[in-house]
Amino acid sequence: MSYSLIVFCAFHWLVVYMSAEKIVSTEINDLAPSMSPKKSEEVSSSGRVDINILLERVRKVKEKERRTNIFSLGLILSLIIVVGIILSF
Repeated sequence: MSYSLIVFCAFHWLVVYMSAEKIVSTEINDLAPSMSPKKSEEVSSSGRVDINILLERVRKVKEKERRTNIFSLGLILSLIIVVGIILSF
């Protein structure tokens, strides 16, 4: 297996699996049935949703996605480096 084929496969994997169009939420709601979020946190007394709570939730999701992407990229780069070192001997 040549080094260029390994790099091509890693790049292909990166493009296919890390593409923004392919992201599907696989997050599982791990709250117990009796443990639903408090309504007072999300809805004010007038019945409106607090935008700050929604924005914070979006920030948490984006941070989690960013960490996952950085971890995946680190694994790919580590694999490429290790394979490159092995093939250079």
